[in-house]
Amino acid sequence: MTHVCNYYMTDIQAAFAEKLISACAGAGMKKVFFANSGAEANEGACKLARKYSSSKYGKGRHTIVTLLGSFHGRTITTLSATGQESFHKDFGPFTEGFVYVPGGDIEALDRALDKNTVAGFLVEAVQGESGITPQSQEYLSAAGKLCEERDILFMFDEIQTGMGRTGTFLACESYGIKPDVVTLAKSLAGGLPAGAFLAGEKVADVLQIGDHGSTFGGNSLAAAAGLAVLDTVAKPEFLKENLRKGEKLKAALKSWNHPKITEIRGMGLMIGADITVEAWPLLEALITKADPGLLLLSAGKKTLRFLPPYIISDDELDQGLDILKSML
Repeated sequence: MTHVCNYYMTDIQAAFAEKLISACAGAGMKKVFFANSGAEANEGACKLARKYSSSKYGKGRHTIVTLLGSFHGRTITTLSATGQESFHKDFGPFTEGFVYVPGGDIEALDRALDKNTVAGFLVEAVQGESGITPQSQEYLSAAGKLCEERDILFMFDEIQTGMGRTGTFLACESYGIKPDVVTLAKSLAGGLPAGAFLAGEKVADVLQIGDHGSTFGGNSLAAAAGLAVLDTVAKPEFLKENLRKGEKLKAALKSWNHPKITEIRGMGLMIGADITVEAWPLLEALITKADPGLLLLSAGKKTLRFLPPYIISDDELDQGLDILKSML
């Protein structure tokens, strides 16, 4: 069976939930709600934050704070949460109740996290779409303290950074932070549609039967695929390899001292390289003019985004780097 109505439990879904919670134990996660995509996972996290706040403090404390440069999805509400005007064009009006602050500015965050109006702070440990921008340890630690003091939910969007991408199973682990909520998707089921939001101890029992739903969330097919992914990825030796390959990639890029590369940053196999030329013409040339061709991503107009598959070999890394260097 590929699908069973959510009114009923299936063994495969229960096994997937248990294994995912175990993999996320370092972040303090206790329960999981399955969805089909990252946007749905982030919508669920926002609903969880608003219900927690409404149940405890009453109406009016519903604002979700996010960062400028963030990306949280393409539904109307997750576009509202996304702090990039380029994604907003032509799609308004948007869901109200979202406020953006600049990343790294603790004073601005302090002002924005009003304990009378704010329900949650949603953040990417490494912003993906706007240029592979990691948050600093100081900033995230300060954010966690502010959220805890004001009983505002600290929520990590790990849709790009999670599932081992940054070298720990969740990026928040590398910062030593245990959020209230974590969202996952993308590689969660190895290419099949799957998303999830996970709740820590404080909010594990906020959503009750009927509060939220997803017809196909956690279906048997996605759950089976997810189990296979976790059996491979959620192992210390596998995560160490992601870190090693990422360090190799960064070291190679830095060793070139190439005049067209101005900065290299990132964590694990999530790396950005700022370049002096526009990225899109270079990406097109890598496909149409290089032989063999190279598939690469951008993040913003002048940033190359490296998100290689976890199973990439050292030889393939070397070959890809050679192609990129020659085209640059």
